[in-house]
Amino acid sequence: MNKFKLFIDNFLIYGVGGIINKLIPFFMLPIVTRLMPDSSYFGLSDLTNTLVAFGSAFAIMGMYDAAFRTFFDRNDEQFQKSVCSTTLFFVLGTSSIVFFILVLFDNFITAFFFGSSEYRILLYFAAVSILIGSTNSILTIPTRVQNKRIVFLSVNFISSIISYSVSIFLLIHGYYLTALPIAAVCSAVSTGVSFYILNKKWFKFSLFKFSLLKQMLVIALPMMPGFFIYWVLGSCDRIMIVHFIGEDAAGVYAAGAKLAAASQLIYMAFAGGWQYFAFSTMHEENQVKNNSLVFEYLGIISFIATSFVCALSYDVISIFYPLNYQYGYIVVPYLFLAPLLLMLYQVIGNQFLVIKKTWPGVFIVFCGAIINLLCNYYLIPVLGIEGAGIATIMGYATSVCICSGVLIKMKLLEISNKFLFAAFLIIANILVWRIFVQTDIWLGLLLSLIMVILYLCIYRKNIVENFSKYYENNFK
Repeated sequence: MNKFKLFIDNFLIYGVGGIINKLIPFFMLPIVTRLMPDSSYFGLSDLTNTLVAFGSAFAIMGMYDAAFRTFFDRNDEQFQKSVCSTTLFFVLGTSSIVFFILVLFDNFITAFFFGSSEYRILLYFAAVSILIGSTNSILTIPTRVQNKRIVFLSVNFISSIISYSVSIFLLIHGYYLTALPIAAVCSAVSTGVSFYILNKKWFKFSLFKFSLLKQMLVIALPMMPGFFIYWVLGSCDRIMIVHFIGEDAAGVYAAGAKLAAASQLIYMAFAGGWQYFAFSTMHEENQVKNNSLVFEYLGIISFIATSFVCALSYDVISIFYPLNYQYGYIVVPYLFLAPLLLMLYQVIGNQFLVIKKTWPGVFIVFCGAIINLLCNYYLIPVLGIEGAGIATIMGYATSVCICSGVLIKMKLLEISNKFLFAAFLIIANILVWRIFVQTDIWLGLLLSLIMVILYLCIYRKNIVENFSKYYENNFK
């Protein structure tokens, strides 16, 4: 139970820290969108982020997760420093290769991602962000594995302030196309310098070991296609919107997506406590039961939050964004729930990593990506940006369902019937909102409160039991 308490503590601490960090985008994005003359600039900036995510997947090659997993194999600081050092210099090499590929094939890649080769400048900024950002992710590993939560959150908080300060300055001076990409590079530089200063003792070229690299690549390489597929699930819709509808629609969709990014508060809280909890408890007797409970509890939190987002999306986006972005409200509930479904998938999908069999996870997310692409192809021309939102959630839901079935058969997951009923309730909630409610905040909130009451009734025994145990462990 102490380990479970550790996860809860991390979840709460990272959640509070995440709220503080995410307040900056929520306050600044309305200013950013109003400083831009039309939504196409915002859409192009969002596509730049899409390219960065694509390149970063290839640059990191799954080594972040492999390093995290290998770090806990031995409780030996010298060995752990070798893990960090080997990972950093390998990723530095791969990210440099990705950088040069992007620069060499700039015309083709720009036309594919942005719909026109005239936006090459955005590709160059993306290439720099990939080069710096990929190595940054490795520089954070010592901070994460030592569970230095406040340090991690503080550095990211400061980098977020730097990013938006730079972007506002550039937008005021008329650099609409490049303001956000330049700000992203500045943020990446500040983050990288900070974590290198904090963790430089963990990284030495003399500690690079080919034998350790081979060991980590056995874990990382099978995950590599999975990261690319994650990119398809989370980013391919932007490119298809540009090609099917246009840059303005991509900007409206991006606005809705940014508002929906509020779900990252839950996701960040999860990510902050999850990897430490997952690998430090992987040899315990009740590992499957505890992992399954985490899956169910996070699922309920996600469903409740999504229900309230349905109710509030129209009014919130009307307040935060200019009129030409207002229709973005229609995708907010879909895109809010999508990262949370990814979170649920990662909770149970981590079981494959624990037993060092990563290939089933790749196949499962591949199935989700195929569903996503098919839905995007058929729904965007008919439903516009809402079709892209539906396609995104369908892709993640497919992966969660298949993964659950496989792990239950392997006896690595237990799912109760009440959770299946809870999942049915959120589907019904979204349908009722879409057909009957949409812009009526009061009816939406009433529907959300009904959902909360139903979930409390379903899980009343679990709630009482866990609060009792938490009280006993902390106050007695």
